[in-house]
Amino acid sequence: MTLLTTWPESGPETVLRRTAEPAEIAAALAPIGVRYEQWPLRPGVAADAEPAAVLAAYRAEIATLTAEEGFVTVDAVSLHPSDDPAWPDKATAAREKFLAEHTHEDDDEVRFFVAGSGVFYLHAGGEVHAVLCEEGDLLGVPRGTTHWFDMGTRPSFTALRFFHEEDGWIGTFTGDDIALRFPDFDTLTAGRAERGAA
Repeated sequence: MTLLTTWPESGPETVLRRTAEPAEIAAALAPIGVRYEQWPLRPGVAADAEPAAVLAAYRAEIATLTAEEGFVTVDAVSLHPSDDPAWPDKATAAREKFLAEHTHEDDDEVRFFVAGSGVFYLHAGGEVHAVLCEEGDLLGVPRGTTHWFDMGTRPSFTALRFFHEEDGWIGTFTGDDIALRFPDFDTLTAGRAERGAA
């Protein structure tokens, strides 16, 4: 279930907003310039489909968004649990890359979840918005917005990434430890962050 939880930046003791309604999520994020929408899922695209198959399945949506926003690069990335002995280390390294608060100075961060889930934490206007995105969700975070991303201890997702710059993902880390003070992916998805919900 897609879910938006908002707290004051001081900490998660008080929940300012908690909603799973797509229209409410979009309305709550619009004032900070964040784009949220849902796309219909294409049948027959396996969660672990090859990147070329994912890109082909969503060709029309990619073309429309690229024309609207001027993206120059689009790719498909995925990470799913595996029996490969190297998988736990790969998953940990992938998760840790995005866990600290950062910004992107030269590009927006636009992701569409084809399968699986992840949480974007948006730190703006004195608040922290945790957006649990699942398959069908598109989130666009404007350049300069402080945020972090958590895919959990057992990452499982496939996503399309849209870039204005050919260099791809480049993060500028703030050095703030704010991400350590808020419920992580595993806590949110387990429903343990509901105390004080409004």
